[in-house]
Amino acid sequence: MTRRSREVGIIKSCVLGIALVVAVALPAKAQNKLELSGSATFTTDYMFRSISNTSQNPAVQPEFDLTYGMFFAGIWGSNTSYGEGIEIDYYAGISPKFWGIDWNVTALEYTYPGNDGINYFELKTGASKTWGNLTLSIGNWWSPDNFGLGIQSDAVEGGAAYSFTGKLFGFFSPSISGALGVQTYESLISDYTYWNAGLTLGFLDHWSADIRYYDTNYSKNDCAFQSGGRDNCDARVVGAIKATF
Repeated sequence: MTRRSREVGIIKSCVLGIALVVAVALPAKAQNKLELSGSATFTTDYMFRSISNTSQNPAVQPEFDLTYGMFFAGIWGSNTSYGEGIEIDYYAGISPKFWGIDWNVTALEYTYPGNDGINYFELKTGASKTWGNLTLSIGNWWSPDNFGLGIQSDAVEGGAAYSFTGKLFGFFSPSISGALGVQTYESLISDYTYWNAGLTLGFLDHWSADIRYYDTNYSKNDCAFQSGGRDNCDARVVGAIKATF
């Protein structure tokens, strides 16, 4: 095990332990109630850690979420280039707040109907803190069997977001955000660094438009081995429209 792997494991264990302790220790609040929400996104490309999962083609992505206090569960879907062309993800977790920090522990199952051999699981542990309009976050996604290949993987990602006060043109609520991450694999697949940065414009209460730049340091050959396409990891600008309900 490398030094970086040990450090990631320690951080992940600490976040998981803190979140679970807080979830058990905090008393249930009487005002908590079960809430259902959802969204639908149209994007010009399905980007996953700055790699196209639709071979640079558009995607439609519905999502439904159930929340009860700090507990949540949901389902998310998209067209994709993998399996039979459909991805459905299931997730559940807790998001307690403690020491002024928002903690997150989420179990995610990525499934590809019609091709169960590439289904895989990830455990996310993360934390974020907000100062006024600025939010900083850190997260780790660990899989014991990435994409059904029998290898462990880790993604460590840091993010920042800033929401502007006031309205742009008296209509849009603007915010900017970005992320920098490192995806590592136990064997077979080369590690890589990825990043993104973009502008989000909220409007009409339940709508938002996002334009975002994505890139990685993958070579063409590494990208083809990892994603099935030599150009899937190239720099690109992606636009998306999202409606929430």
